[in-house]
Amino acid sequence: MSRERIKRELPPVQEHIDKLRKVVEEGNYYGALQMYKSISARYATAQRFSEALDILFSGACIELEHGLVNCGADLAILFVDTLVKAKSPCNDEILDRIRSMYKLFPRVPVPPHLVDVSDDEDVQNLQESLGEARSRVDYLTSFLRAAIKWSAEFGGPSTGYPELHAMLGDYLYTECPELDMVRISRHFVRAEDPEKFASMLVNFMGRCYPGEDDLAIARAVLMYLSMGNMKDANFMMDEIKRQAETKNPELSESDLFRFISYLLETLQRDALPLFNMLRVKFKSSIDREPLLHELLDEIAERFYGVQRKNPLQGMFGDIFKMMG
Repeated sequence: MSRERIKRELPPVQEHIDKLRKVVEEGNYYGALQMYKSISARYATAQRFSEALDILFSGACIELEHGLVNCGADLAILFVDTLVKAKSPCNDEILDRIRSMYKLFPRVPVPPHLVDVSDDEDVQNLQESLGEARSRVDYLTSFLRAAIKWSAEFGGPSTGYPELHAMLGDYLYTECPELDMVRISRHFVRAEDPEKFASMLVNFMGRCYPGEDDLAIARAVLMYLSMGNMKDANFMMDEIKRQAETKNPELSESDLFRFISYLLETLQRDALPLFNMLRVKFKSSIDREPLLHELLDEIAERFYGVQRKNPLQGMFGDIFKMMG
């Protein structure tokens, strides 16, 4: 059957949307999932991408509303794949739909890890809850990583639309059982919202182990600087100082925190010797995480034109692209 004939014979898309909604409401979630996929594919094959997107968006929302995260995520990812096939430009209408689907991903408080290990039922319930939380995070991550890539390729900033990074960073921080602050920070530095990032880091101070707070802040500031973003690095640092003044007054006494403060002042002028002196003076603090050295090498190249000795360095951006 020719594509033109298929295009003529396809019924109005609303008929499918209404029919499939009933299938979901009757509890046939997985049957509906397969129908959403096959019917949307027919419209996409006929180059009727707008209608295919209507079907997939409706399906993702309905499945997520009924708590079927895996089904809803599958359709949300297929929605983005169809955007790519249609070469749809990044615009407010599509971003609104992505926001709507994102808001339907559940946020479920993870139970505390401190359970009675002698109670097998408590341990099993905890393991199940943590496994479900990891699955939700994985599904949401796959969806938003695809959306970020689409936005970068079709009209958005080269690193992806900032709000999509903010969405993913926030969900990773609030919903992931095991916090990966490096991964979270990679998204927040691209979110163009340093105030929200600062608030998140101040919140992290209240839940992290001793010594992790200044490291998280230093890493975040250096990530901004490695991108040449002095404005947001300074704004975030000032906001953290303001918010943390009463919550964690000892923070400013950290050597790593002082290093970052001095570094921000140094980068405002042509002072490569002072930059190098700071790296030597605070080496023991910087040595706490290898990524800090790598970021500082990127900063030296960006601000002072210093070429890296090791061509394998500077992989921060490349790793980000691969891992999201």
